[in-house]
Amino acid sequence: MIDIADIEAARERLRGAISETPCAYSQTLSEITGAQCFVKLENLQMTGSFKERGAANLLLQLDARERRRGVVTASAGNHGLAVAFHAARLGTPAVIVMPEWAPLIKVTSARHHGAEVILEGANFDEAYARARELETARGLVFVHPFDDERVIAGQGTLGLELLEQRPDLDAVLVPIGGGGLAAGVAQAIKARRPEVRVIGVQADALPAMLRSLEQGHRVTLPPAPTIADGIAVRRAGELTLELVRKHVDEVVTVSEEELANAILLLLEIEKTVVEGAGAAPLAALVNRALGLAGQRVVLALSGGNIDVTMLSRIIERGLVKDGRLVRLGVLLRDRPGELARLSTLIADERANILHIEHNRAFSQAPIGDTEVQLTLETSGRAQIERLLTRLEAAGYRAEERHP
Repeated sequence: MIDIADIEAARERLRGAISETPCAYSQTLSEITGAQCFVKLENLQMTGSFKERGAANLLLQLDARERRRGVVTASAGNHGLAVAFHAARLGTPAVIVMPEWAPLIKVTSARHHGAEVILEGANFDEAYARARELETARGLVFVHPFDDERVIAGQGTLGLELLEQRPDLDAVLVPIGGGGLAAGVAQAIKARRPEVRVIGVQADALPAMLRSLEQGHRVTLPPAPTIADGIAVRRAGELTLELVRKHVDEVVTVSEEELANAILLLLEIEKTVVEGAGAAPLAALVNRALGLAGQRVVLALSGGNIDVTMLSRIIERGLVKDGRLVRLGVLLRDRPGELARLSTLIADERANILHIEHNRAFSQAPIGDTEVQLTLETSGRAQIERLLTRLEAAGYRAEERHP
């Protein structure tokens, strides 16, 4: 089991190899959550996540023979990307096995750093099994993504940084997948300031660590989809479970909708891009009663490697939820000038038409009428209600369409 000396040694070993990321105060998030909120921007690491800490700490401890043999790992993306980057710096061949659904940005980035990337299996566990086969078949050194003392000690350096950057902090929220980050950070913080609360956050879809803590042993959950792919781990680590049980004060879960909303909040308020796992701490602080009102709280934004297509869907759904994007169905007479009249009315209400579609053949409207589907950009619910009232007053039948 690691101790604070291992984490301190990792801190020295990693100087110059990784970035010391900012821990910035957020006035707006503080107002939203009621806590004094700070964000630890691990998405600013070279490969976009905290995983560099553990991967580099392990790789730097390999001897010359092991480096020549090369390394292999399994990863949902961020760990593999970190191994690829730091292995390339050390001149070590690297093989990364990722699930077939791994985000494209993580796959292409790992290949960019010279790693051999193999897409195998529908989930992390199947990718892990393939990586273990390659370890034996090719004589490679296996780099575990979380259940290794060197990896945990490397992740723990984030905790030491937090204590230096925010010596007055009261609590820190960290995402949990396999548990490497939570275990390392909790070990570091509790060794120096045991009164600081450490809270782990998991996705509702795959709360493997929480279920293991509840049952007193490691459990394996069935596969489940989640936008928090970085913490989509079905079975917690053996070492990490013990450290989390010992040092983490509480583990909570958050829903997919809460994760998506937190991603959008960080994008709009902090102007920072985070992936689902990285947004989990904010999702918990916003939506769970954690007893942190007025306290100094650090959110570990663990990574920012999210596909732009996923980000686009999250943004659009968030805009719909906030009423800034709306779809209306409107019945009007099928004759020249009617569409122009409708468009003018909408423009007078200062709504912006993004998309318009006539529906004649598949409409239930009477012959002589036509249904128009309008996608509008608005300022929110109040503007939508004003527009619907004005359409009704002008003789139109209009109703809001929901996803």
